[in-house]
Amino acid sequence: MFNKDNNDFKKFESKVWLSSPTMHGPELEYVKEAYDTNWLSTVGANINELERLVCEKTGAKYAVALSAGTAALHLAIKLANVKKGDRVFCSDMTFDATVNPVVYEGGIPVFIDTEYDTWNMDPVALEKAFEIYPDVKVVVIAHLYGTPGKIDEIKQICDRHGAVIVEDAAESFGATYKGIQTGTFGNYNCISFNGNKIITGSAGGMFLTDSLEDANRVRKWSTQSRENAPWYQHEELGYNYRMSNVIAGIVRGQMQFLDDHIASKKEIYYRYKEGFKGLPISMNPFDEENSEPNYWLSCMIIDKAAMCKQVRGECEALYIPEHGKSCPTEILDILTMHNAEGRPVWKPMHMQPIYRMNGFVTREGDGRAKTNAYISGGSVGKDGRPLDVGMDIFHRGLCLPSDNKMTVEQQNQIIDMIKACFE
Repeated sequence: MFNKDNNDFKKFESKVWLSSPTMHGPELEYVKEAYDTNWLSTVGANINELERLVCEKTGAKYAVALSAGTAALHLAIKLANVKKGDRVFCSDMTFDATVNPVVYEGGIPVFIDTEYDTWNMDPVALEKAFEIYPDVKVVVIAHLYGTPGKIDEIKQICDRHGAVIVEDAAESFGATYKGIQTGTFGNYNCISFNGNKIITGSAGGMFLTDSLEDANRVRKWSTQSRENAPWYQHEELGYNYRMSNVIAGIVRGQMQFLDDHIASKKEIYYRYKEGFKGLPISMNPFDEENSEPNYWLSCMIIDKAAMCKQVRGECEALYIPEHGKSCPTEILDILTMHNAEGRPVWKPMHMQPIYRMNGFVTREGDGRAKTNAYISGGSVGKDGRPLDVGMDIFHRGLCLPSDNKMTVEQQNQIIDMIKACFE
């Protein structure tokens, strides 16, 4: 058994990654097809077939292949008609690519706190936000680490307040809620094929919609808004956002392995869950009755009573080791020391320096004072829960090595190292 004080566990010979691309062979065939036919730019058979396959998988009527999930989100924000000075409600615990496109269009993100059941946007806090900002008409929701949020509740609230949903399903391609694929619940929907996603093209993303008009507008905007004229005619602002036929070939080859990747990630999740039994640890949760995640990343959160002292600054962290207790910083240090990659969970957007002055709403209202109280020593609401849920999850949570090429032996060793952190 590994002992963290003696550091006597064997270092992995090859790095165990958080989540890296898994290639199979057909990807190269489609790339070669693009090369052989000389269709290397933003048109070609790979793009057309990939859009068809994604529609077939998700049930969306139309798909537009783009250079990145961020490009899809940007054009979704444009379609939602966000203008300079408009407030937009956004998931708080997410990657900043979810939020930045709002700012591209001059909007002002207002962050909605997280709930513990799925680590996604809290519908109670969202309802509270509409009480504070009743004029908001756009809500951007993300499904964290491949786990669907409380979609029905969020949709009901948005419908009641006349707000449209931009769904960021970048991390959750292949996940379902009540049997329906994520990436189809919003008015405008986006997925990603970035290098570490459930399937990849090294880059790339997709805009999904049931509106032919919206699909055509995105297609036009993504190709520099060129008009149908015999010369280059431009009547509105455009972007160079279309996916290349080469990248589309990689993703096209990956599509047939999506379900296999999800099954592999699911096995990893449940091996961790079984291996951590008896420890003061919980896995990232999901609604087992209504949703099936794609298990993109397996994450853990440490019970409050089992946390050693940990302090995080802007770019560094410190902790005090303590027998029987641990913290994300210690565990991540141990993983790094033994050639395995983990990472902290997403630092909430309202705590990022770039967005620190933006609005932040918890289920009990304006969350700014509560966040400061949490940093100073903790503040709880009427139900005894931390008022800033996202900050609490960030403080106690981390993402585990979740690469689907990780062997069972490697994962068991990682579990043993984490067990020893609590001895």
